[in-house]
Amino acid sequence: MVIRTTGDSLPEVPAAAMEGQGWFTTEIERALAEDRADLAVHSAKDLPTQLGHGLEVAAYLPRGDARDGVVGAPLRRLPGGARVGTSSVRREAMLRGLRPDLAIVAMRGNVDTRLRKLDSGEVDALVLACAGLDRLGLGERAAERLDPESFVPAPGQGAIAVEARSGSEAADLARRLDDAATRSAVTAERAVLAGVGGGCMLPLGVWARLEGDDLAVNAALLGAEASRYASGRGDPADPLALAATVVRMLTG
Repeated sequence: MVIRTTGDSLPEVPAAAMEGQGWFTTEIERALAEDRADLAVHSAKDLPTQLGHGLEVAAYLPRGDARDGVVGAPLRRLPGGARVGTSSVRREAMLRGLRPDLAIVAMRGNVDTRLRKLDSGEVDALVLACAGLDRLGLGERAAERLDPESFVPAPGQGAIAVEARSGSEAADLARRLDDAATRSAVTAERAVLAGVGGGCMLPLGVWARLEGDDLAVNAALLGAEASRYASGRGDPADPLALAATVVRMLTG
């Protein structure tokens, strides 16, 4: 079953003009709740911080490349005034911090649509999720994969979440696909997002990953007047504790 969400139906509405959460998930969660679907597959970064009643993420698949990529030319090689397309307030804020001389162009639509706009000359470069390019077999279009410690990815970026009704047979089956490292990392990232009180329209980057025996987190909360950064390490078995520490650093 393919469901067209509100976000899919309004591709020309700028991301900054969207209110609330669930633009890409509400209709899909409704199909689950109404037993019209057994499983839903989401980009984890699109999931609201609170799932629909009676629903759970039964599995996170092994994560793809969490980084953001620049398509067109490496960021440092773009001339002043170059037009860079993005739909993300986080990416826009980070671009303005690194290259205030660039012109940011609001651009939504699927990857193919955005690439066509680049190729037709509407913009000089795009910033896209590397995982999305890779999954479409277009990874070579990324002229640069940005350092995730400085250009911090969105919470859940690169991860696929499989949602189901709690207690259902489908949920039990999906759990066999769960990747523990991805679950630990994305749980921490989503907890930071929830802790600072934001959704996908918040200029927040959070990147968690396993490093040896530790779960490491980098976070950046961007603001017009000032930005805050935080990092920490903790037990992968308790990602919520590490997330709480990072939230205190960002908001304290």
